[in-house]
Amino acid sequence: MDENIPTQLYLISPLDVSGDFPQRLERALEAGKGLVTAFQFRVKGIDQHEAAALAEPLQAICAAHEVAFIVNDSIALAKRLKADGVHLGQKDGDVREAREELGREAQIGVTCHASRHLALEAGEAGADYVAFGAFFPSETKETEHRADTDILAWWHGLVEIPSVAIGGITPENCRPLIEAGADFLAVSGAVWSGDEVAAVEAFAEQIART
Repeated sequence: MDENIPTQLYLISPLDVSGDFPQRLERALEAGKGLVTAFQFRVKGIDQHEAAALAEPLQAICAAHEVAFIVNDSIALAKRLKADGVHLGQKDGDVREAREELGREAQIGVTCHASRHLALEAGEAGADYVAFGAFFPSETKETEHRADTDILAWWHGLVEIPSVAIGGITPENCRPLIEAGADFLAVSGAVWSGDEVAAVEAFAEQIART
């Protein structure tokens, strides 16, 4: 990470992306121009055809704003959508397999919880970023694993591959993560559970203090 580039935002979709969600995404990306660099499409329990239909307008909005469109969990869906990348949990497949399926340009991220070992393994396998967390209790997802800021500082000092901090992150609690060297803050509930523009602007304010 270039020391001059501050922490950036990585938006994660709510599970329901129907209705007016495309308009909300558009507003969030407008408010976060230059700050939001990635969006993760995260839907559960629907078939690939339905997921692809929901993804289409969101993918177009991300492309128009030059924001990477990342698919959660599914290498197959990422390939079908020609997405910019895929985010893999520990049970969602292998970085090398994803690279083979999606190509050299794909952004491949890996959930590493609070494990230095898993992060180093992901880096060796060719991951483009590693995600640590959860740092705080999350209302979006049950958190089995808790991480502390030491892991971000350790990774930042050791490895060039960017880190993503995830889990219950809000504008009120994100300062320690930024100061520890997180390259990205992955946020969902803090943005989508209220006014998305106000939330993105509040994150921008905190990041600008670095």
